[in-house]
Amino acid sequence: MPQNLREALAKKQGQAIGREINPNTEVVVTCGGTEAMMCAMMTICNPGDKVMVFSPFYENYGADTILSGAEPIYIPLIPPEYNFDIRLIEKGFRQGAKAIIVCNPSNPCGKVFTKEELESIGRMAVKYDAYVVTDEVYEHLVYEPYHHTYMSSLPEMFEHTITCNSLSKTFSITGWRLGYMIGPEEVIEAAKKVHDFLTVGAAAPLQEAAVTGLNFPASYYKELLDKYTKKRDYLLNGLDQIGLKHNVPQGTYFVLIDIQEFLDLPQFQGYTDLEFCE
Repeated sequence: MPQNLREALAKKQGQAIGREINPNTEVVVTCGGTEAMMCAMMTICNPGDKVMVFSPFYENYGADTILSGAEPIYIPLIPPEYNFDIRLIEKGFRQGAKAIIVCNPSNPCGKVFTKEELESIGRMAVKYDAYVVTDEVYEHLVYEPYHHTYMSSLPEMFEHTITCNSLSKTFSITGWRLGYMIGPEEVIEAAKKVHDFLTVGAAAPLQEAAVTGLNFPASYYKELLDKYTKKRDYLLNGLDQIGLKHNVPQGTYFVLIDIQEFLDLPQFQGYTDLEFCE
């Protein structure tokens, strides 16, 4: 992989978490965030291990866990605020869970985990010598007054965090398939070997081009957030006008619609959510 992309990623993420990151030993570029997550799971999981996954979740997390030979333990995020019970997470670690996957901001419920919530998860990971595997692809799509906290920036957590990320959403280049993993040296060293057998490498010319985006000024991220804030508010206002109940995402670009009141009507009895939408 091009050296200058790893250097640009290390610089950007290092500034974000307040720690110097070694581009040669703590970064690996992958074919999108999808491969980053799969690579992380295959690196740390052995057959029979357990991994906690918040639910609702992006569909790959459960599948990645199973494909790695591990067993998922689902931890509910309870609406409308999508809070969780830290006791369930400790129970999972007591059962031998190797890791917990945290998508922050969360796909699909738009939850932004607070610093206090992440600290509580981090304390459990340190206590049970486990990993937090984060998906932070929506890091720059966090709406006011919410704030994104990087798990790896918390005390003692860099050594217990595997950060999976992608350039796809931030720079609107989903088809380029450029993702990356950042973590402690011993994990990244093993992940490089897994990555090499999965895909060998992402397209080198696109990696070179992505360096330009990583050197954009802070104003770029503000303009991105302003644009998505307007889009979010426009969509939510439209849903309000036609009378559909919905959540208000704190981050990401996902909105969940509550259709239960329609499914209770006689003409929709027995309908699935998909059938109702169609």
